Amino acid sequence: MKKVQIFTDGSSLGNPGPGGWCAILRYNSHQKILKGGKKETTNNEMEITAVLEGLKALKEPCEVDLYTDSNYVVQAIKDWIHRWAKNNWKGSSKKEIAHKNLWQEIYRLLNKHKVNPIWVKAHSGHTENEMCDKIAKGEASKFKD
Repeated sequence: MKKVQIFTDGSSLGNPGPGGWCAILRYNSHQKILKGGKKETTNNEMEITAVLEGLKALKEPCEVDLYTDSNYVVQAIKDWIHRWAKNNWKGSSKKEIAHKNLWQEIYRLLNKHKVNPIWVKAHSGHTENEMCDKIAKGEASKFKD
């Protein structure tokens, strides 16, 4: 099984507001940058989208070290997502979870890949996180009026 690294970040200029996301995929010396955005979104939706798009880009089952500055994403992948799936995508408050469609796709991909989510402190000089942040903000700015 190939071992890859995925670095992700999402941004929202206003919350909600214009948003952008970035995922950097790295395998050995190969690197690919994925990015995109949306006119009206939230920071969390962009964080989740970055993870989803990074995982979707993998062409075969991989062992993935997933780096994100979103504690929400790390906790969801490590702990919550399996419970959400078991409880028909409802959280502990019995309400449907936010961004259910994105989480369902990620859940499907977690069954294909071995994903190890790793939290990194934002704006602390982590090279790839800083690059993702800059790209995500650039994507979000494309949607500003």
